[in-house]
Amino acid sequence: MFANKEFLVLLNQAATDRAELFKLLHISDMKMGYITNFVPGSGLIRMGGTIGPLVNTIPGDTALYRLMSMTLGDDVVDK
Repeated sequence: MFANKEFLVLLNQAATDRAELFKLLHISDMKMGYITNFVPGSGLIRMGGTIGPLVNTIPGDTALYRLMSMTLGDDVVDK
C-alpha cells in the first residue's frame, strides 16, 4: 500500500511499523530518526522516489499553534 504512493508523510511511528517501513521503503538509519520518538511536527516526506526530513513545528505561544494543536489540554482559540 505504501510502496506505490507518489506522496507520503510519515510522522512518529511505532517500533513494529518502523521496521516494516524501513524494509519496504529502504529508509536510511539517519532518516529513520525523524520517525523515531522525534518532536511533534517532524517526520519524513516521500515524493516520488525521494525521501527527506519534514520539520513543521509551530511555536507553542502563538495563536496558530492554539488553533492547530491536537494535543489534549492545549487551549483552544476563543471564537
